[in-house]
Amino acid sequence: MNLARRALLAAPFLVIRNASAVAQSKFFRSSDGVRLHYAQNGSGRILVFVPGWCMPARIFAPQIAYFQQNFSVIAFDPRGQGQSAIPEQGYEPERRGRDIADLLDQLPPGHVVLAGWSLGVLDALSWLDLKGDQRLAGLVLIDNSVGEADPPPPRASNFFSNLRTKRDLTMRGFVRSMYRTPQDEAYLDALTREAQRMPVEASIKLLSYPRPREFWRQALYSSRRPVLYAVTPRLRTQAEAVAARHPAPSVSIYDDAGHALFVDRADRFNAELLQFLNHKAVWT
Repeated sequence: MNLARRALLAAPFLVIRNASAVAQSKFFRSSDGVRLHYAQNGSGRILVFVPGWCMPARIFAPQIAYFQQNFSVIAFDPRGQGQSAIPEQGYEPERRGRDIADLLDQLPPGHVVLAGWSLGVLDALSWLDLKGDQRLAGLVLIDNSVGEADPPPPRASNFFSNLRTKRDLTMRGFVRSMYRTPQDEAYLDALTREAQRMPVEASIKLLSYPRPREFWRQALYSSRRPVLYAVTPRLRTQAEAVAARHPAPSVSIYDDAGHALFVDRADRFNAELLQFLNHKAVWT
């Protein structure tokens, strides 16, 4: 069993220890009073991870273990996810963007690299639209549309109804579909159960953000800070558009990975992200 799987199964929150880094589990109150959680590992320049739809931040275990050696790695649980509280409200892009802003207010001053995966891409872009790029050293967007080129493939028309009527079965299928490489059954089961903490209607609201596609594109291009856009082949056309239009792009297509490409191809992703952090991000 690899480190990512062991970390997910071993404890109620991610704890990775070595000679130079001790994980800290921290909570804070958002500006609307919700108790939110993040894990902090390592020290140094700040790298913040925001997970996707219903997922706990500890899904980034391969990155936490790798980057904590030289960075302060922040793994954020958005509201309703991971160890964060499950409020009745706030499952829309502006509030989720404000939650990221509230998180950054808890961290030491200075620039950060913000990495969002899946729905976390949209949450990161919502933050960028709200707050601008003054704190941004670089932006990492992992496998979601940014409103460019052709729209992404449509979601199955019965997905919402299946969530309402047979949620566990639907979520198990969704979680399994995120990977191209074999995963331990216990790992998939734990992830599926955590993904169902949030009320089903809140989870559906997260997949129904009331923003036109142009909003995400405009937010991305509002900043000239470097961007790393790592995607699977379904978003190849969007990646090509970002490579052509953004002033400081790094684009990577993962032909042999699933949606959770940073787990499926952790070594490649970590190497590309390290290159971005050391040679592309603007830390001053």
